[in-house]
Amino acid sequence: MNPIQEQATALFEDQKKSWPLLGTHWNLLKEVKVRELRFGEFVIRMQFNPKRIVSSAARVDRVSIEKRACFLCPQHRPPEEKSLLFGRDYEIMCNPFPIFRQHFTIAHQAHTPQVIRPEFSSYLELSRALPRLVVFYNAPACGASAPDHMHFQAGSRGLMPIERDLEMLRKHHGRLLTQSGLLKITAVSDGLRNFFLLESASGQALEHAFHLIFDFMEQYQQAEPMLNLLAYYDQSWQLLLFPREKHRPWQYFEEGERNILLSPAAVDMGGTLIIPLEKDFLAMTEEDIRDIFAQVTCDEGHFEQLSRLIQTKLSGYGT
Repeated sequence: MNPIQEQATALFEDQKKSWPLLGTHWNLLKEVKVRELRFGEFVIRMQFNPKRIVSSAARVDRVSIEKRACFLCPQHRPPEEKSLLFGRDYEIMCNPFPIFRQHFTIAHQAHTPQVIRPEFSSYLELSRALPRLVVFYNAPACGASAPDHMHFQAGSRGLMPIERDLEMLRKHHGRLLTQSGLLKITAVSDGLRNFFLLESASGQALEHAFHLIFDFMEQYQQAEPMLNLLAYYDQSWQLLLFPREKHRPWQYFEEGERNILLSPAAVDMGGTLIIPLEKDFLAMTEEDIRDIFAQVTCDEGHFEQLSRLIQTKLSGYGT
């Protein structure tokens, strides 16, 4: 028995009954519509979820953030919202606008910016403590609707097609960069996304590799690196790291028929596009999706530079 996992499940079941906002939105998940488009050997799934417009349309510029109260800080949470302590610094809370059958937000107890580097070890420990969930991170300019408050999210496994397709993607679109007794890293370019698959039973090895990638990205982006993370734990970690080139595609800012309200984050990079407007859900085409991913995913040049760096610096790591 995993105590944190069981306590989180119990918290969610209780909150569905005691917190009407969550209970109502959770029940609406039964009515969520889904479309799938095939891209060769894999699919991209679209989830029409109107309540997620709160996140998709969130204003995350500095002025807007400074004007609003932080909804992750304890003093601004609704009285019905309960939490579960994790370690010394984090609280596990139920997300009142769920995408998953179980959907959690894990927020730092202090109002500290969304910066992953000093919190990466906590991220790994969190995924180990919640093995039935995928734990994910959105950088401040890559889908985080609260870039001023450090947080992760977690959700039930099985929603994102990449979980089912990962081995196929590795086989047909992957390039092994390094493999040792401690660490295995594969670069995957599937025609839509460029990402790295890091695998290890050693948290220290994953931290070393992550910081190497992070430092490189920090140099060329001159800011908190743009990335999304998905972490799975089952005796060892599988970490999917999506380097990003852009926050939102041009379609997000258009008006009228050319507008598509899609702000890609970790779940979208995992193959499930969260669509809050029905017009977009019905009209989006394969061409639209290819164009949006081409804008936001790491470009070929930077991805190749990162791949070479990994091969050079991590070849035979730990042997």
